[in-house]
Amino acid sequence: MNQTELKDLLDKVEDVALKARQLVLREREKLDAQQIDEKGNQNLVTKVDKMSEELLVSELSKLLPNSDFIAEEGTAGQSGGSDYLWIIDPIDGTTNFVHGLPVYSISIALQEKGETVIALVYHISNDELFTAYKGGGTCRNHRKVNVSSAQKLKNSLIATGFPYDPEGHLPKFMELYSELLYSTRGLRRLGSAAIDMAYVACGYFDAFYEMGLKPWDIAAGALLIQEAGGKVSTFTGDDDFLHAGRLACSNGSVHDELITTIKPYIGSV
Repeated sequence: MNQTELKDLLDKVEDVALKARQLVLREREKLDAQQIDEKGNQNLVTKVDKMSEELLVSELSKLLPNSDFIAEEGTAGQSGGSDYLWIIDPIDGTTNFVHGLPVYSISIALQEKGETVIALVYHISNDELFTAYKGGGTCRNHRKVNVSSAQKLKNSLIATGFPYDPEGHLPKFMELYSELLYSTRGLRRLGSAAIDMAYVACGYFDAFYEMGLKPWDIAAGALLIQEAGGKVSTFTGDDDFLHAGRLACSNGSVHDELITTIKPYIGSV
C-alpha cells in the first residue's frame, strides 16, 4: 500500500479502536471476580479481554478481508496465505485493568509482507491515541510527536517492566534495575509495554527495556518509536526484535549507552 492508502486505512482502524475502547470502559464497570482467569499468578485474562479481541478481529477483518491475525487471546489464527497480518493486544495491562488502575491500552499493528506499516496504541483511560503509518511520522491525538532530546542515560527517565516468567534470570534483571536506578534520573514501571513504548515515542520517556515480551506487546509501539525518530532493538542491538522477547528502545541518542549497560547483566539471555 502507498502512503495515501495507509493513511486512509489508519483512519478506519482508529474507528475500530474507538469501538473497542467504548466496550472496555463499559464492561469494566460490570467486571467481577468470576470473569477473571489466571494464565499465571501475575498473568491475568478477563472476559473483557476476550470481548475486545473478538470485536477487533471482526471489525479489522472487514477492513482487509482474508488477512491473518496474531492475537493474545487466540481469537483468530494464521492461515499463512495473506500478505497482511494484524498483531493485536485487546487489553495491554490487564492486571492494572482488573485492579482499577487506569493504565491499560489497546494495541494494533498491521504488517504488509512482514513489515509493520500501521500502528495504533490507545491509552484507554487517558483517551490518548498514538498512531503511525510507515513514512508518515507519529501522532498523539492527531498531532505530530517526536522522541526526546536526551543525550545521556544520566539525564534520562527510563521505563521497564518485570517479566511474568523470568526463566531464572530475575537476579540479573534486578541487578540491572539497581544499576539503572542509580545511574539515571529514574525508572518507572507502568504495567503496559504498549504505553511505555508510546511514551518513548512522544518523549515522556527516554528509553524502555523489558524481557519476556510477545509480538502483540511491542509490534505497534515499535513503529511508533521508529516513526518518531527513535530506535528499537534486542538487548544485543540487533534489529530482529519482534520475536526475540528481549526489547530495548530509546530516543536513539542514548541507545548505544543503554545496550552497553544491559549487556553485562542480561544481554546474552
